[in-house]
Amino acid sequence: MLNLMYITNRPDIAQIAEAAGVDRIFVDLEYIGKSARQGGMDTVQSHHTIDDVKQVSDAITKAQLLVRVNPIHEETKHYISSEEEISRVIENGANIVMLPFFKTVNEVKRFVHIVDGRAKTMLLVETPEAVDIIDNILEMDGIDNLHIGLNDLSLAYQKKFMFELLTDGTVERLCNKFKHAGVPYGFGGIAAIGKGAIPAEMIIKEHYRLGSTCAILSRSFCDTEKMDKMDDIRSVFMNGLKEIRALEETCMTHIAYFNQNKKLLSGMVEAFVK
Repeated sequence: MLNLMYITNRPDIAQIAEAAGVDRIFVDLEYIGKSARQGGMDTVQSHHTIDDVKQVSDAITKAQLLVRVNPIHEETKHYISSEEEISRVIENGANIVMLPFFKTVNEVKRFVHIVDGRAKTMLLVETPEAVDIIDNILEMDGIDNLHIGLNDLSLAYQKKFMFELLTDGTVERLCNKFKHAGVPYGFGGIAAIGKGAIPAEMIIKEHYRLGSTCAILSRSFCDTEKMDKMDDIRSVFMNGLKEIRALEETCMTHIAYFNQNKKLLSGMVEAFVK
């Protein structure tokens, strides 16, 4: 089954997601440079804090706590250094630390050195530079997980639609490299079954065809900013996870239809970008 991740800094939502079967609660500290590269787009730009890491950690018991930190940076008058940021999130309970928007081998080396085995590491591959050096990265020790960030990577490649990366071979080439290196990997996010610009079930089938082990539940899966009743939120998570897991059972017993799904997906993406 896929490790499903959900982004929230609210302890109450984290508990609901965990109870429904979400595997990783995702606190998102990244803000450095994000607004500039995603300015004007309807993307998730969280405003989570290091204190949120502790509060969410204290609220969950089974799910892992994943924290996305900022890209490698020095201390400024506005923010602490990467060394302090990463150390503090680990002290506050992070099980997995994610490094976004890296471009060089040295950034990854510094990240791994700072974490120093105190938590698992995850690299978010979302720049062309990261793709270009991925063979060197995969030779390094200390890389526990990899995730392909479809949104930023598609922007950098000047794609019209982020799922073009699933049909132009980019994601498949990377996944094959990750698989060969023996490092668990995932890509992008998924909506609820039957929803999304490309239906979530088609994307999930691609995860299985490509050997992916994790995916982010997108904001559209459960947009808690637009819901004020906890029972409604709980219902969305319970029913949504049940539907996803049921589809996964089908995927595991019908692997042969993945190639047909790929053709259908390619046709839908092509129609979208015309």
